[in-house]
Amino acid sequence: MQLFDSWVGCLGPDDYRRFVLPYVQDIIAGLVPGVPVINFGTGNPSLLPLLAQGGSTVIGVDWRIRLDEAWDTIGYDHAVQGNLDPSILLADQATIRERARDILDQAAGRPGHIFNLGHGVLQQTPVDNAIALVDVVHELSSK
Repeated sequence: MQLFDSWVGCLGPDDYRRFVLPYVQDIIAGLVPGVPVINFGTGNPSLLPLLAQGGSTVIGVDWRIRLDEAWDTIGYDHAVQGNLDPSILLADQATIRERARDILDQAAGRPGHIFNLGHGVLQQTPVDNAIALVDVVHELSSK
């Protein structure tokens, strides 16, 4: 299951702690034990430690923080999903390859990285570029 909050980055840490965190913890605690949960919020990297306190096993990360810095922030006991800027899929395929490689290099082969965009696919994204991203991630991570 994924908790996906595109607007949570508008909050500072104190408001997140007061108005969001208790409800995220309640939602996750109410699930059938063992259900994997991704907690994803965009727009405010300073919230990452609080997202990690929510009780999920995976933290979704957007492109506003490097993947390796995000992992250092939340701890290696969580898996991390992300964090390619979706607008990169509007670029040429060489740029897509370069940015995918950067993210995979930051993951450094650690277990628990789920390659993904740092938010949804933009409407203008060429299908061929999305396919190229999947292909390059498979190629570069199959080592």
